[in-house]
Amino acid sequence: MTLTIEQSLGAKTLSVEAFLAQYGSDNRYELIDGEVFDVEPTGPHEEVAGLITTKVCVQIDQASLPWLVLQRGLLRPAQGGMTAFRPDVMVVDRTMLGEEPLWPTQSILTQGRSLKFVAEVVSSNWQNDYARKLEDYATLGIPEYWIADYAGLGGVRYIGKPKQPTLSVCTLVDGEYEVRLFQGETAIVSVVFPDLNLTAAQVLKTGSNEQFV
Repeated sequence: MTLTIEQSLGAKTLSVEAFLAQYGSDNRYELIDGEVFDVEPTGPHEEVAGLITTKVCVQIDQASLPWLVLQRGLLRPAQGGMTAFRPDVMVVDRTMLGEEPLWPTQSILTQGRSLKFVAEVVSSNWQNDYARKLEDYATLGIPEYWIADYAGLGGVRYIGKPKQPTLSVCTLVDGEYEVRLFQGETAIVSVVFPDLNLTAAQVLKTGSNEQFV
């Protein structure tokens, strides 16, 4: 079992303000219900996040959309209590930034309507990506959420059996996510980026994972 930072130190839970003071400048940590989690930016993790960032940037540029891409900015839901998520990739609607109270001084978003797309690259804390964040991102109204599980860490109930590298594309429909799994050479279907020409294998391949060569 992977302990959170606060559990390993035997400390009490943190408020968002205390988290920002202690960890706000270090983009490898996020806060969930007062517990600090290490997002574990290993080399393979960064390969996958970087590939997703590159591909969505191309789509945004080609469609001349008023959007920008953030890697590990903070998402502090206005009603999120002691929570400040740090998604691996966020696509932000520039036209909504005027309504973000913290944006002028900090790379922190508070409103789901400012986001068009979020991606999380799965690490050992995979339960957060498949359960907690799935629910919260849907509640925030984020249209599309990708869970990039390049090592096949998620539970069988989420990625099937036998477990293998899987991209879960979660599309918001009537306030809830409909989840579709993409594996191997299956072409990814994205509502937010309909012209995307990409397979699950291309997204999930890393230098230490040669099974898709």
